[in-house]
Amino acid sequence: MNSRKEQLAAFNRLLDIMNDLREKCPWDKKQTLESLRHLTIEETYELADAILDNDLPEIKKELGDVLLHIVFYAKIGSEKKAFDIADVANSISDKLIDRHPHIYGDVIVENEEDVKRNWEQLKLKEGKNSVLEGVPKSLPAVVKANRIQDKVAGVGFDWERPEQVWEKVQEELTELNEEIKAGNKENIEKEFGDVLFSMINYARFINVNPENALEKTNKKFINRFQYLEEAAKKEGKNLSDMSLTEMDVYWEASKKHFS
Repeated sequence: MNSRKEQLAAFNRLLDIMNDLREKCPWDKKQTLESLRHLTIEETYELADAILDNDLPEIKKELGDVLLHIVFYAKIGSEKKAFDIADVANSISDKLIDRHPHIYGDVIVENEEDVKRNWEQLKLKEGKNSVLEGVPKSLPAVVKANRIQDKVAGVGFDWERPEQVWEKVQEELTELNEEIKAGNKENIEKEFGDVLFSMINYARFINVNPENALEKTNKKFINRFQYLEEAAKKEGKNLSDMSLTEMDVYWEASKKHFS
């Protein structure tokens, strides 16, 4: 691993390159905070994919892309005389010190839950009107639900035992089934949302990240289905001409390769 001196030199090199690009490259000169936004979101998702794949070389690459965007935003901020990269680093450093009084102060904590409760209480003292103010509106729904539940739990609004949450899941499933029988589309959607929300809540209690779990299942399904497609193609078959029973043979075979 690199020494602190080498790490700082590498970061300084990136800042110098950013200065060059902003001055000399037509594309980089044209970018704004707004024009970079969708690209940053894309890079963040690519990093998330690499993390789920546990691809360390790819994680390193994607972290570099995200870091570039942070440096880019800071450069634009400095041009606007609003902030620079030092302000960004100092701002997060100050917040981390303030939010960790058990490290930088005299507060005593017993476990992770104490830390999370203190974190949310400190944010309210900083002027936030609600513990939910820090949940971005544009988060994907599954991630947002998880963050909402995690934040309210941080101030004590939570179930006591996993069994209670599972009972709630069962209750929501029953209500969904009743609305399906009644055929009320609006209520079906509402109750389906309640089922998902309660399942995400249950995931917290069994230490499962619901977003990661669902994405891993997505990846597994894609791999199995593409195996099915390739296997059928090798035998000169077209999926649209096959019966579900025929396709199921390949599907079962795919499970041996992608579990």
